[in-house]
Amino acid sequence: MRALVSTPGEAHTAEIREVEEPVPGPNEVVIEVRAASLNRGELSLLPARPGWRPGQDIAGVVVQAASVSSGPDVGSRVAAVVDQAGWAERAAAPVTRVGLLPDAVTFSQGATLGVAGLTALRALRVGGSLFGSRVTVTGAAGGVGTFAVQLAHHAGAHVTGVVGSPERGRRLLDLGAEHVVLEDEERGGAVDLVMEGVGGPSLERSLRSLGPAGLVVLYGAASGQPARVVLSDFRGAPGGRIHGFFIYRTATETFDQDLSYLARLVGEKRLRPQIGMEVSWRQLDKAIAALRDRQVEGKVVLII
Repeated sequence: MRALVSTPGEAHTAEIREVEEPVPGPNEVVIEVRAASLNRGELSLLPARPGWRPGQDIAGVVVQAASVSSGPDVGSRVAAVVDQAGWAERAAAPVTRVGLLPDAVTFSQGATLGVAGLTALRALRVGGSLFGSRVTVTGAAGGVGTFAVQLAHHAGAHVTGVVGSPERGRRLLDLGAEHVVLEDEERGGAVDLVMEGVGGPSLERSLRSLGPAGLVVLYGAASGQPARVVLSDFRGAPGGRIHGFFIYRTATETFDQDLSYLARLVGEKRLRPQIGMEVSWRQLDKAIAALRDRQVEGKVVLII
């Protein structure tokens, strides 16, 4: 079968090469991959890992069921999260990381639900009940951000989206944001929860916006800049705190349940994955540049 293999230092970031078929464990299914999406973490790893097979978020059809665990049957339409090697014609995935896709959900939509959808859903849960609360989402036009805006809105929160430019914020009001502000602007005060995915100066502004007992869930650092945090940042939030969030430090054994839940929301049109670019996997360099340079709103999807 064919798969993308990283080739740092050569003309292209990765090449499609012939590789061995996946050998599933007893608790894994084999998926014929139809679509996959990119994550920023993969962008940083590709230049550093020659011969690496990237890809975490995939969607497709089960072609081999698990031999021991109960899981999706052959022919099931699914979305899955794997550790690597997902940008391929076929991939093996643990049944605990495979969610079912309703017929109304496309493979491209399903491929967006992995790291981004799970991060948005589970990071928001850190804040507890959101009904009536004030929630700010930084990097709101990105993959995690667009999911977080929608999920917080559906939970009854008053949502503010923070973006890098007016153009990147144009869809957020339709997705449930009540306000959209630019990254270099102050966000007002008394915020209950901030989904912080940018870091650096954005994190500093997020801290200054907190209300009493406010919470910043720090799940990313897209800016690549350090933040200067001092005690006075918590003057308006004496009980405020920063919570470091890593999706793979949450209960990975229940990824399947949350993936299926997110897919149901999409099928019911209560959640709209934002796909900013959809290209053939032969155009990986184009997809990487668009994501790296923040030229797209939402997710970048590769068609396998």
